[in-house]
Amino acid sequence: MAAEIALPHGYALHEYRVEETLGIGGFGLTYLATDSNLNLKVAIKEYLPGDLAQRGEDQSVQPKSESSSESFKWGLSRFLDESRTLASFRHPNIVRVLRFFEANSTAYMVMEFVAGQPLGEWIRTRRPLEQSAVLAIAIPLLDGLEVIHRTGYLHRDIKPGNVFIREDGSPVLLDFGSARTASSGTERTAIVTPGYAPIEQYHSQGRQGPWSDLYAFGGVLYWMIIGKRPVEAVARVRQDMLPPAVQVADRSRYSMELLTAVDWALVSHEEQRPQSVAEFRSALSGLAAPDPGTVTYKTTVKIQAPPQGTAPPTTFPTGVEFDRESLKKIETELAKHIGPIAPLVIKAAAKKAYTVSGLAEIVSADIADEKLRAAFVRRFSGDKSTPTGDPNRTGAARQQSAPPSTSNIDAPTLANAEAALAKYIGAVAKVVVKRAAAKARDAGELYLLIAEEIEDKDERNAFVRKAISASGKE
Repeated sequence: MAAEIALPHGYALHEYRVEETLGIGGFGLTYLATDSNLNLKVAIKEYLPGDLAQRGEDQSVQPKSESSSESFKWGLSRFLDESRTLASFRHPNIVRVLRFFEANSTAYMVMEFVAGQPLGEWIRTRRPLEQSAVLAIAIPLLDGLEVIHRTGYLHRDIKPGNVFIREDGSPVLLDFGSARTASSGTERTAIVTPGYAPIEQYHSQGRQGPWSDLYAFGGVLYWMIIGKRPVEAVARVRQDMLPPAVQVADRSRYSMELLTAVDWALVSHEEQRPQSVAEFRSALSGLAAPDPGTVTYKTTVKIQAPPQGTAPPTTFPTGVEFDRESLKKIETELAKHIGPIAPLVIKAAAKKAYTVSGLAEIVSADIADEKLRAAFVRRFSGDKSTPTGDPNRTGAARQQSAPPSTSNIDAPTLANAEAALAKYIGAVAKVVVKRAAAKARDAGELYLLIAEEIEDKDERNAFVRKAISASGKE
């Protein structure tokens, strides 16, 4: 496709000589070129929306039809306006636009060529990253993103592929082909990268703002820490299946402040995410972590801070209502064992609980010490009350038990599974295997569960074959 519509090798655009095609997207192509005056490598983006325009024999770009001409011209004008704005950015962690011009009946944006590696390649041999390394990439990029937002623009396509690590180790945000103004009421083309685009970017009139870029940014951090991209936003609307970072990350490596901030950025509902870079940066730094009483971490779970002097009930997806006072008691006790992440654990568990004592049993699974865990359960075992809510569920307390803290699968099998999975996702394999072992009935099922963490289809199938083999040995 690129070879058919791209400018040929050696083609001259003013003082620039095209060397090769770096990429092709919905809005155009990007070339590696040489500035013949300065003998400097540059990247040049050409406006050529594939659904509206085509390349002529004279290398000019023309609308495909008379009906698409108006849209093409409008897009061309926007491309020039955006080039002008992007050229005004001056930040070391944003790719710099050097100039822009019109030629071949279209427009071109000349940018600095960033020598280095895409984040995905750079991180492959460095997993698992220490928290300091994650923040060394995140904070500079946030500083650059803040500059973009201050000018009234949104990036709209933040993902690992658009983050480069320079040869000196500094990060830089690339590809502003999807950038648009953040003006309210503006209709925008839907731009989505599964796993990183928030739900509001799936339709042209979604309420987009800095919070939209922060969702994508949180997705990148989740991928860096967990080793797997987040569940696609549209798949989280009906039932949120995204495991929170605070539950699946290596807690010995990453702080609760960092993991909580990542989960905050990935909230499905845009109004419940951090609303600005400054707000999110503070949470990352542990200076102002989100208030669990007012922040939604799952679209199906919402706890609003009660009006002064009142304590309204909180409804969870089980259909029952827990009053805030009961939840606060459990949160307070649980926090003594697992720290500030307790409110999030409570929220997740409350989706499955029907009684206060049942809720306590579920969350007790996160208490490592067996004696302390038993004491915690005993403390709330006397509360057999059933919260109000679904009449089909009230009046009959359901017996609930916490997931087993130990596995029936033998230690050598667990060690082998962990070592095999670590080849693909790094040290986080230890956490994944531990959680899967609590659910698996045998070695075969264990391999099937952990295989889901492997993104590559062929590699995942190899794991499935291991699962079948392991099952046969039982």
